[in-house]
Amino acid sequence: MFEKAGEIAGAIWNALNENGALNAKDLKKAAKVKSDKELFLGLGWLLREDKLSVAGDEKETVFGLK
Repeated sequence: MFEKAGEIAGAIWNALNENGALNAKDLKKAAKVKSDKELFLGLGWLLREDKLSVAGDEKETVFGLK
């Protein structure tokens, strides 16, 4: 699972690097992540590494690279 989390984080990072800031729905599609669980696993990895910025409100969160 640890290796898969790193792969998902890499896909998310690449998607954000190519597209700029995205909401969760668009990020999931751009990164070709299959489930919300995988998306949040990758986002958690990037947050832990301090590579992710989070903005928006309760209705829509926007993720971007620092």
